Amino acid sequence: MAMSIRAGVSELSMPLKREPLPCKITPGSQRRLPGRNRKGLLVRAGANLSITLDVKTRRPEVVSAIEESLSNCLSETFLDKTVPGVDTKIRGKVRDIYSAGDYLILVTTDRQSAFDRILASVPFKGQVLNQTSLWWFNNTKEIVPNAVVSAPDLNVTIAKKCRVFPVEFVVRGFVTGTTSTSLWTVYSKGVRNYCGNVLPEGLVKNQQLEKNILTPTTKAEDHDVPISLEEIVEQGLMTRDELNEVCAKALALFEHGQSVASKHGLLLVDTKYEFGKAADGSILLIDEVHTPDSSRYWIAASYEDRIKKGLEPENIDKEFLRLWFSKNSDPYKDEVLPDAPQELVSELAWRYIFLYETITGMEFDLPEIKESIHDRITRNVKQAMLSL
Repeated sequence: MAMSIRAGVSELSMPLKREPLPCKITPGSQRRLPGRNRKGLLVRAGANLSITLDVKTRRPEVVSAIEESLSNCLSETFLDKTVPGVDTKIRGKVRDIYSAGDYLILVTTDRQSAFDRILASVPFKGQVLNQTSLWWFNNTKEIVPNAVVSAPDLNVTIAKKCRVFPVEFVVRGFVTGTTSTSLWTVYSKGVRNYCGNVLPEGLVKNQQLEKNILTPTTKAEDHDVPISLEEIVEQGLMTRDELNEVCAKALALFEHGQSVASKHGLLLVDTKYEFGKAADGSILLIDEVHTPDSSRYWIAASYEDRIKKGLEPENIDKEFLRLWFSKNSDPYKDEVLPDAPQELVSELAWRYIFLYETITGMEFDLPEIKESIHDRITRNVKQAMLSL
């Protein structure tokens, strides 16, 4: 896959050939792309079921919808005031979480976070993250069960309540990153034992590791804190048995994600998982799975050549936005950050949608702007509450 450069933004502009994986789609989910041209998304289904995503045809339609929606983003929600039976709200970086009896209502907003703060609001971001996670939840439930009950709205997932482990399980396959807890950041500062992983000398940025590693973090007041597996047990955050099971599940999920990404011309670089324990003692996967918010994805075809030339890999995640803020501000120290350029916001929205369609083989639903997103969510959640 090649990229063209326009206005300083790497723009995905060439077809991506891939083979779809068989997957089970729940009733009411997105339609799988058939072997014909549908709304500008050209799909050729040959004897080997290879698919070509014609980005040049699809991109203008999507970008036009994105630009029309720049002023209609979902930045805040107030379901505790608009939906009877919904109780307290917890505002996360991206998700607003509401309590409703034995269930949680998770609303994925369009807020874009990095460096432990909100950078912008991105059209369709909440919808694409929610739908991406739902696809992965459905396709990983044989590896580990999840807490999903239903998805009554494009931006909403209803999940079972469980005891959440206070640890994020970050799995890494490459030495990369720009944030304070990223592997390349700490390695470049001389750290050779990170979260209990002994790292060899001589690694270079964006190099693939010999094997995937776990670098867990715990939540401090406003940032993530790296922690080793031994420290997790010593601090009473999880039992040894719980930790062993979760570690095995996290690595299995990541290997599966890498396999799926590879078959679609992508590299799953790193990601994070969260888990909880249900009332019956079973371990459940929660939060989100393999989204471009929680994961890094690179283009496989150009990776080796760009590394040899000392260039950054071509990515389909929010890393380019992180890099822009790092170049134009100090995201960790500046009290006020510059506004993200509109072209970067639109590009990020396009990349998220591109990734969803590439991985799932399904067309992303571009909703018409006929009502506010919050009004639509309120209506759909009210209806869903009747059957809980």
